[in-house]
Amino acid sequence: MPSWKLVSGLALLAAGSVTGLFAVVYQMVDIPDENLDARRQASVYYWADGSRMVSVGDVNRQDVALDQVPDAVERAAVAAENADFYSDSGVSVTGIARAFVAMFKGGETQGGSTITQQYVKNTYLSQDQTVTRKGKEFVLALKVNSRMSKEDILQGYLNTSWFGRDSYGIQAASYAYYGIPADDLNPSQGAFLATLLKGADSFDPALGPANRERAVDRWEWVLDRQVETGVMSAEERATYKDFPEPKKPAKPTSQAGQIGYLMDITNKYLKSRIGLTGKELALGGYRIHTTFEKDKVNALAKAVEKVRAEKLDPAKRATDRHVEVGAASVRPEDGAIVAVYGGSDAIKHFSNNADTAGVPVGSAFKPFVYAAALKRQGVFPAEGTKQRARAGTSLAVSLLKSENALYVQTGKKLGLEKVRDTALALGLRKESMAKLEPTFSIGTSTPSAVRMAGAYTAFVNDGERRDPYSVTKVERAGVALDGLDRPGAVRALDPEVAQVVSEALLGVGRDSIARQSKSWPDAFVRAAKTGVNDRMKSAWFIGTTPELSTAVTMFRTKPDTPQLLGMQGVGGGDSERGSVFPPLMWTYYQLAVAPDSLKAAEPAPVQPGTAPPGPVREAVRQVPEGGSDLAARVPQPLDTTS
Repeated sequence: MPSWKLVSGLALLAAGSVTGLFAVVYQMVDIPDENLDARRQASVYYWADGSRMVSVGDVNRQDVALDQVPDAVERAAVAAENADFYSDSGVSVTGIARAFVAMFKGGETQGGSTITQQYVKNTYLSQDQTVTRKGKEFVLALKVNSRMSKEDILQGYLNTSWFGRDSYGIQAASYAYYGIPADDLNPSQGAFLATLLKGADSFDPALGPANRERAVDRWEWVLDRQVETGVMSAEERATYKDFPEPKKPAKPTSQAGQIGYLMDITNKYLKSRIGLTGKELALGGYRIHTTFEKDKVNALAKAVEKVRAEKLDPAKRATDRHVEVGAASVRPEDGAIVAVYGGSDAIKHFSNNADTAGVPVGSAFKPFVYAAALKRQGVFPAEGTKQRARAGTSLAVSLLKSENALYVQTGKKLGLEKVRDTALALGLRKESMAKLEPTFSIGTSTPSAVRMAGAYTAFVNDGERRDPYSVTKVERAGVALDGLDRPGAVRALDPEVAQVVSEALLGVGRDSIARQSKSWPDAFVRAAKTGVNDRMKSAWFIGTTPELSTAVTMFRTKPDTPQLLGMQGVGGGDSERGSVFPPLMWTYYQLAVAPDSLKAAEPAPVQPGTAPPGPVREAVRQVPEGGSDLAARVPQPLDTTS
């Protein structure tokens, strides 16, 4: 066993070596010039054909001197991010250690940087999450701390930090969130802006209810933290009871119409797929190639606006006010999102209706229940064939007639967990699933139009779903970013199950689309919709052909009112709570971009031994007496040249 003297000597030698190596590195690393050039590059988004969609310009940054920032705002930032800022050495050894440990374990580097380290990263380094960058950050922070005053470091930090809404620095953020210069901020507003330093994508209240909840919690914590650190009295803290709501975000005119919504979907996809954050995108210099097709985006917008103009009259009917529409069109072949309708104008209506989760899907959810039933029982096996056939026939007819009782019973018998699992397997998000209660099977869940369009691709792909994607390639400085390979096909249903459900959807398609004109008596559109028996405060139609899977939703929502408004009487008393309008929008769009898809083309038959007996197939071909008569609303192709 080695003696304690030998062990001590080796430890001292190792420590000395590390110290010597650090001294060499410290001397070799110089403080570089500020990396402002990277911030002044534009990012360009491209249509699917390679033409330019929009260019996002220079970074919104307005430097201010520290004496133009209220003391309360400075104190909030320090309390939130680095309470011992004025006494520390500029670095956090424990934070660096956590980063190295995470890296060696194969994970991402962690947070915990000091204000000085964050200033160094913002000003001199890239945003790369690597050990090399962390090492440079550590050394440069020590040097900066020895050469600059704490006041200058704090000023630089507040001027270079990302606050979201395309804003770098406290001055730009103050205008973006409150429309005032930084020196007019009050302590409560300053505490909110300090919450954004932790990550604006997670704390900007305008980005969703979950964000707002996090923002309020963090705002309260920042105020309490100031009391804990002795920079605010408990008496003053008690006066800040109401959350200082920021103003609605403003978008540049270049993002008007549908462009802002397309960018929103693109940016969300990049964040979820490769971790590219809004902060990194705001630095600029990216070339982003999307799947969106300009002619289809224009056609979808025109289809929606045409129906709105012809069928809604908000000046005369109060029930026609506050109507919103969202739509998304996905290519079943590969899942590419080729078009969306997010709202009337992205610079006036900020929520993206095509990608929002908050609108109950109603009867359009029932095909998932049907599929779950077939998955559990098998597709009409020999034993009990007649009983299973009658059950299948009943589910198909109930789907066609928009009846609820049988689907509620089926969900209960199956187990709602199995229904939910089938919906998830088809690509819906877990966070959009409703509580597992009896009405779950008739569509209380709130998936987005994008996800519904993607889920229905399985019914034309023999049970293989294609997850929606919106980006094909991203380049920066001529180098393509990794991780953007096209999503592959995912087996969601057995082919036999998908084909049986598809047969039922053809019946709904005939009732909803083919009966609008005698020109399409045998059009094969697999569809689902809400109807007269739905009470979900929404109207839906999803129509799927081999060319396109398109989901359209209509609902009513009033600003500052969290609950959806009722759909009774929208468009008049015979509109089935608005449910007649999404099929019209779908048909106008389909005629404009894929008119041949409405021609009769009998799909491949289900393989022998797996198809339901004749009554099921025949049932879905029949239009029930008293079905909605849409013959007076015959769509015509739209002009999509503009």
